[in-house]
Amino acid sequence: MQSSSVVLLQSDPAIVQSLCADLRHSFRSVKETRSLNELRTSIAKHHPEVAILDMEMASITEVGLLAHEFPSVSIVCTHRLADEEMWAAALRAGAADICPSQDKRGILTAVMRSASRSQSLAA
Repeated sequence: MQSSSVVLLQSDPAIVQSLCADLRHSFRSVKETRSLNELRTSIAKHHPEVAILDMEMASITEVGLLAHEFPSVSIVCTHRLADEEMWAAALRAGAADICPSQDKRGILTAVMRSASRSQSLAA
């Protein structure tokens, strides 16, 4: 069963390509964005269940603003140097999870867990 959609903002084109290829197996729509403003516009337009956000392109404050503005969207953050302190800060800001940028399996697991949680809440 395919979930609705996911949007992503990532700084590394190789990560974008790899994630999109795998996400397309589980989501009807995968939207790539190139800026925080484009991500925000895409979320408003497409109403995804999950947004994947590179913390090198957005601050913790911006994560909090997105979580407040779009409470029905689970935000999975990534960062090439993600650690426990960053994880705790991202969760306090409203993110569902944070994963190292190179941990594709971890990112996909967090996205699928977040999408399942969104579907359960909607039911």
